[in-house]
Amino acid sequence: MKLEHLERAFESIGARLQVEVRPLARHWDGTLTRAGYSLDIGHDRHGQFFAVRGDEESLAEAEFSLLNKQKDDRHLLLLVKNEDSGRKERFLCGHDEREWFVAAVPGPASTVVQAKEALKPQPVRQAQARKGLNARQANTRHNAAFRRQGEWFFLPMDKPMTVDPKLILRNEPLSRGGGSKPHYVEQLYRTGGELVYVNRQHPQGITQAQYNKLIQRSPAAKKLIWQQMRRNPGVFARGTVRHPDHATIVLHDWCRVLMNEENKAQGRQNLAFLD
Repeated sequence: MKLEHLERAFESIGARLQVEVRPLARHWDGTLTRAGYSLDIGHDRHGQFFAVRGDEESLAEAEFSLLNKQKDDRHLLLLVKNEDSGRKERFLCGHDEREWFVAAVPGPASTVVQAKEALKPQPVRQAQARKGLNARQANTRHNAAFRRQGEWFFLPMDKPMTVDPKLILRNEPLSRGGGSKPHYVEQLYRTGGELVYVNRQHPQGITQAQYNKLIQRSPAAKKLIWQQMRRNPGVFARGTVRHPDHATIVLHDWCRVLMNEENKAQGRQNLAFLD
């Protein structure tokens, strides 16, 4: 893999690119396995930089190319092809408020603008259309359709929303998991969603039917430490939303909370950095 041709592209948006070759992963039994490649945000005495990391074989199979660049916006879109699997993965690299970021992009985006739109949930795109926003307006963090902080979108409600004060969570963290730094919301309300049972063996949760089947098959599993949670609930926020890498925003009325679509991208597993 050669990335010399991309270094100038990153430099043009004010960023640095480094490639780090790492040894194969060694297991307890002495066997070695390839770690694949990953995209990350690294830090050194000069500040932040974009890092491409992986073992030599995995990096050799990954073909990186520049699809599009917006110098003034400090964003570029990368395409990574895997010679063996034929997979094509896209990554949006850029600067958002205070920090550099890299996000896996779902779908066949070929420009920075298309990549940004692909990361927006459908309700966000629908709200943009209803408000008649043009491309420039829709690319801002605060417009008539939504407020955005990092990967989270906040959509104003069409009608005033009444919430039982007893059900409001205070200074509640919003996190997409994976060790990401949470965003803290002054007032948060969750409703609906599917009941799931979560523990260390099932971090993504299993449904009531799956739980009942598991207990029937293995009664001892009932003694494990389980936590009941809600999958895909409706989430609403009001008040301040804080994060160390972003400016604090204030939601004066209840807004629907939606996360970006990065979890639907094939390249999501190749990201090491989480906002």
